[in-house]
Amino acid sequence: MMSLNLAQSSASLAGASLRPRAAPQVARRTLVVRADPIAPKESVIPDDVLSYAKSLPGITQPFPQLFDPFNLLGNAAGTKDGVNEVKRWREAELTHGRVAMLASIGFITQEQILGANAPRPFPHVQGPAINHFQQVEQQGGVFWLPLLLLIAIAESYRVQVGWANPTSGNFYKLNADYKPGTLGFDPLNLYPSDPKAQYDLETKEINNGRLAMIAIAAFVAQELVVEKPIFENLNLTGFRK
Repeated sequence: MMSLNLAQSSASLAGASLRPRAAPQVARRTLVVRADPIAPKESVIPDDVLSYAKSLPGITQPFPQLFDPFNLLGNAAGTKDGVNEVKRWREAELTHGRVAMLASIGFITQEQILGANAPRPFPHVQGPAINHFQQVEQQGGVFWLPLLLLIAIAESYRVQVGWANPTSGNFYKLNADYKPGTLGFDPLNLYPSDPKAQYDLETKEINNGRLAMIAIAAFVAQELVVEKPIFENLNLTGFRK
């Protein structure tokens, strides 16, 4: 009897060892990938401010939502008129972007055409562009007065077109029907009539303006440190004094 029990126990152990073992259960984790890690906190932004910001040109990859790492939209929502605050910021961004695009082109162009072989009255203006206006004044030329006059004329026109009368209720506000950057200045008739084409062109303009603001800041910083014109630094030896 004992031998029969031993045989059955041996058979049971042999069968258990031959059965396939179940694979261990591994906890699976779901990886959540956000499309835009710097998107604003929409829950704390009023609907009117958020919808207006999303309607503006300039929202492009790699930030398909809104690039707002410092929660500026949230700060605008804390003012009396959040939409007007965002509208003013866009007007300032466009204005500075346009100035930066002109400055970037001017920096490079004047460094290439001015120098020892430059036509009169600028044969002695050379070197980094950050020093050109001082060199002009040293030769008896006038630089600041014409520049300030042009800026005053341009800003006066922009104020007349876009800004509301500074009454107690409209102080520091843009006109309600004014679209930021739309000054009616289009001598080459480049602005299309199709809304989709307008949006695409405005997006290109503001993105190039953003790049130009970074570029002109880099130009100035580089010339202050290296004291050489921009194109001379394309040669690696140009960084050596």
